[in-house]
Amino acid sequence: MKLPRRKFLHLAAGAAALPAASRIARAQAYPSRSVRLIEGFGAGGAPDIVARLIGQSLSERLEQSFVVENRSGASGNIATEAVVRAPPDGYTLLLITVANALNATMFKLSFDFIREIAPVASIVRVPWVMEVHPSVPAKTVPEFIAYAKAKPGKINLASAGTGSLPHVAGEMFKTMAGVDLFHVPYRGAQVFPALLAGEAQVYFGPLLSSIGYIRAGNLRALAVTTTTRSQILPDVPVLSETVPGYEASWWAGIGAPKNTPAEVIEKLNTAVNVSIADANLETKLANFGGTVLAGSPADFGKLISDETEKWGKVIRVANMKAE
Repeated sequence: MKLPRRKFLHLAAGAAALPAASRIARAQAYPSRSVRLIEGFGAGGAPDIVARLIGQSLSERLEQSFVVENRSGASGNIATEAVVRAPPDGYTLLLITVANALNATMFKLSFDFIREIAPVASIVRVPWVMEVHPSVPAKTVPEFIAYAKAKPGKINLASAGTGSLPHVAGEMFKTMAGVDLFHVPYRGAQVFPALLAGEAQVYFGPLLSSIGYIRAGNLRALAVTTTTRSQILPDVPVLSETVPGYEASWWAGIGAPKNTPAEVIEKLNTAVNVSIADANLETKLANFGGTVLAGSPADFGKLISDETEKWGKVIRVANMKAE
C-alpha cells in the first residue's frame, strides 16, 4: 500500500521527533532512584566534606538520595576508574578534584580522564597558603626569596607526598621565583609535626589544615596562592603580587561517565548552581576557606583542561615520578 506523500512526511517527522521526546522525558524523570557520588580520598577530608554538602543539597532539590561513597586509594584513581567504567546514565557521579588534573600526568592510567569523564559542574575553589616555620627570618615573600637565594638547597620544602598539590605548588614556586629548595615528602598527617619541629621550613598547604597553627603563631603565613585574598586571612597578600602569574588552588566539582545524556548533565548542572548560590551552603563552604565556582559544564571542562596542562608542565619540568 502506497502512502500519500503528505502522510508519509508527517509520519517520518513524527518518528524523527521520538528520540528527542524520549530524551526530554528521560531528563524530566531523572533521577528516579538514588544516585551514587563517589569520592576518592576517604571520610573526613575536604573531598568528602564537599561531596556530602553538595550531595545533601542535591538530594533536597532533586528529591532523590545522593549517596556519598568513599573509594580511597591510588591518589583518587580508584574512584575515578569506578566512574569511568559505570553506565552513562547519571546514577554514578564522580567528585572531581585538582588531584585528577595532577594524576593525568603523574600516573600511567588505564583510562583517559579528559576523554572519559564528562564535566558536569564546578563547586568550590580553596586557596593554599605559603607558610614557614618561625625560625625562618623572612616575614614576606620577597624576603623569603632573598633568604632562599642566599641558602641554595639548604631550605627544606615539605609536601604531603611526591606529586601532591603541595609538592607541585612548591615546585612551580621554585621555578617561577628562581630558588633552589630541597623537597622532603611526608605521608599525609606527618607534614605538620615535621613543620612544627622545624625539620622542614616551608610548606604550601591547605588553608583549612593550616589556619589553627597560623593563628597560634606556630607557623607564619607569607601568602595565599589564589589570585585574590582569603576572607579567612584578609591581611595576608596573594603570592602573585610578588611572583606574577602564580596561582595554585584546590578545587572540586562533579563529573559523569562520557556519553551521559546531555539533558541529564544540564539538569545536574542547574541543580548544582542553584545549590551553591544558596547562602547556607555558601557559608558552609566559606568556613573552610572556599569560594563557590558557578558555571556551565563547558566552563568546568575548560578549568579541568587548563589545570591539567598547567600542572602537567610543572610535573614534567621537575621530572616527578609516582612513588
